[in-house]
Amino acid sequence: MSVVKNLVWLIRRQMLSLSGVGLMLGVLFFAAALTPTLVPRSYLTQGALAGACFAIGYAAGILWRWLWHYLELPEPSARVRSTANVLVAMGCLLVVIIYLRRAAEWQNSIRAVMKMAPVETAHPLKVCVIALITFVVLLALARLFVLVVRFLAARKGRVIPRKIANVLGVLVATLLFWSIANNLLIRTTFRALDSSFREFDALLEPERPQPTAPAKTGSAASLVKWNELGRAGREFVASGPTAAEISAFTGRPAQEPVRVYVGLGARDTAQARARLALDELKRQHGFERSILIVITPTGTGWIDPAAMGPVEYLHHGDVASVAMQYSYLNSPLSLLFQPEYGAEASRALFSEIYGYWTMLPRDKRPKLYLHGLSLGAMNSEKSAELFETIGDPIAGALWSGPPFESRIWRSVTANRNEGSPAWLPEFRDGRFVRFMNQNGPTVRPDAPWGALRVVYLQYASDAIVLFDYRDAFRSPAWMNAPRGPDVSRELRWYPVVTMLQLALDMAVATNTPMGFGHVYAPEHYVDAWVAVTDVQDWSADALARLKDHLGAAARKAAERNADDNPYADRGG
Repeated sequence: MSVVKNLVWLIRRQMLSLSGVGLMLGVLFFAAALTPTLVPRSYLTQGALAGACFAIGYAAGILWRWLWHYLELPEPSARVRSTANVLVAMGCLLVVIIYLRRAAEWQNSIRAVMKMAPVETAHPLKVCVIALITFVVLLALARLFVLVVRFLAARKGRVIPRKIANVLGVLVATLLFWSIANNLLIRTTFRALDSSFREFDALLEPERPQPTAPAKTGSAASLVKWNELGRAGREFVASGPTAAEISAFTGRPAQEPVRVYVGLGARDTAQARARLALDELKRQHGFERSILIVITPTGTGWIDPAAMGPVEYLHHGDVASVAMQYSYLNSPLSLLFQPEYGAEASRALFSEIYGYWTMLPRDKRPKLYLHGLSLGAMNSEKSAELFETIGDPIAGALWSGPPFESRIWRSVTANRNEGSPAWLPEFRDGRFVRFMNQNGPTVRPDAPWGALRVVYLQYASDAIVLFDYRDAFRSPAWMNAPRGPDVSRELRWYPVVTMLQLALDMAVATNTPMGFGHVYAPEHYVDAWVAVTDVQDWSADALARLKDHLGAAARKAAERNADDNPYADRGG
């Protein structure tokens, strides 16, 4: 019984020590976190987000009170404070009730534009419990940090002035916490994840047997062994339409598409893997095709089948594509821990392919294109240097879902034509760069192109594309009217909170239905490849049939993989 009494006393003491101003700002941040952004949330993610926002609001209140005392501003009387506290508490409770009641409505406003079934409840009780747990954990960490600072400052305060000791205490405590987090938690987690992803990448899937055709990558005649392709490479090589399937759909003769892939375990360096990819591409006579695509995959090496099937159908299989793995980790982890690997690998592969391509007769070589999704798009942008290719330019590029850090994408978007929306910009006369979404391009299809064709395929509901750290203190341009067709009209901007909401949206951007968020649909890839590769021999009816065919197949595959593994990297 004494233990229970002590626990109750401790909890009561901790509750009484909370800041009133901090609780007020925390409640406002909590309420703002319930409003919609780009992607629907589960009660688990909503609760964790709301709890984190409450903690940040509480910290802001603590900082405000500290600054008030530090500036020695006048304090209100005890009676005024007591009355104000009651009124503020009642107001905060009312705000929480109102916002929790509307939470389901707000989530349904996102689900409606994504053609998802509405939810009946946002599980307010579960959200509050998860938010409270999140807040308590963060508060405990913050108070532990303060205790360490005070302990260090007290020790140093014996020999140096108090204020200097306080500053040193903060610096040393920050260094200590960062060292523990970075060296113990982050690096240990990274090593565990890297080992786990590596083992998963090496697993041989019974549903994907080794190709028997000598022309296939991974076959007995291939320069790349089947077990060196990695899981994503085996998926890429073993999937995709065959010549028979393409011909059966189009009613015209078709070739077997060439797909070359080199896994991370095939060679020790990026340069060696790139040379191996070139040799394998030459072995399969890839340079004799009409279209050659250099692909930069996502972090795990995954290549979106929704992207490659359409271009192979559109060109009747007369397509060769080549890709190279640069990481076992998924895209967020690869970007966090190995940011230089993707750029190095994509640069090495392009240099090898482009160098050989430029030596071929111009009238007998294929048109050369670049492609990448998500992190692959950002690294693909870095693969080709302007001054390297200006004398002998490639034919174009299709980059889908480019991350907000993509250099060329950021420059083009920032310099878009006045009046064009940030979620689907227009750039000059559209002769070199065009943007497309679910509804196609902003430039009319018959508008003239230049020698180089670059298309960015992006959705207005894709936070990986639209996130910006500056959203913490200013409303993003893509929120201005008109808004994208897949964005809730209930979305509003809130300082700090909106940035955190979008950061969470990035983490779950691949959980949306196909054609929204960061899940790009084959129907939209059809339009993009038609524009980039200048397809002329397909009628509008035939293209519509192709979109229906590919879309239905992709959605069936998505349903089969609904319970996919935790290692999957679908572009995130």
